Amino acid sequence: MDDLQSEKEQIEELRAWWTEYGRYVIAGVVIAVGGLIGFNQYTGHKLAAQVEASELFESLAVNVVDGKLDEAESIANDLANNYANTTYAAQSRLAMARLYMDKNRDQDAADVLTELLAMRDNDALKNVGRLRLAHVLLYQDKPQEVADLLEGVEVVAFAALYDELLGDAYAALGRTADAGDAYRRAMADPSPNTTIDRALVQMKLVDLPEVVVAKIAEPGEAAEEVEAVEASDAVEVVEQGGESE
Repeated sequence: MDDLQSEKEQIEELRAWWTEYGRYVIAGVVIAVGGLIGFNQYTGHKLAAQVEASELFESLAVNVVDGKLDEAESIANDLANNYANTTYAAQSRLAMARLYMDKNRDQDAADVLTELLAMRDNDALKNVGRLRLAHVLLYQDKPQEVADLLEGVEVVAFAALYDELLGDAYAALGRTADAGDAYRRAMADPSPNTTIDRALVQMKLVDLPEVVVAKIAEPGEAAEEVEAVEASDAVEVVEQGGESE
């Protein structure tokens, strides 16, 4: 009898608990199920968007290779407007920059690469875009903009490439000492992934005025070379003075 009474009491307690808290349990289940459905829908939508963007980029790449500018621009605009800040939108800007340069539209190439640098995320592609933009700016004879673009940028994998372009910009600006330092940094870069042509950078360094070239040698040799240059200059002045008389 006691056992039966105990069971009845437990049932009554359970009913009372359910009456008071049952609606919260149901609400929690509904919220959990709804959240799961929403998450699955979001994931599915995101995946579908990635697939669509991938297909658009493949079509863009074909048009870029074929040199079809109008078609490529239309697809690139679609990626920029409807799939902003995705990897495919970033890659499309790199592809369009190449096509614009092929069409001798260097300012359009610079503009689209500047758009890439303004995007969120996609840092790896931005590093490539910064490198290509620097090349375009040098092509446009805008060395100061190259210096502004690359100074203070520290990316280990691109350090030597950036330093070479900085050296080119400094040389064009007449900043020969800075150019020499940049070229030497590029040549001394220890990264195994460095892709610069060291022989070409060495030639650029040698082409700088002698006072900078002297820094390549050992300290004693550098001093002797500088003295030789100064002595040569002095002799030349004296000779010119004698000729004028």
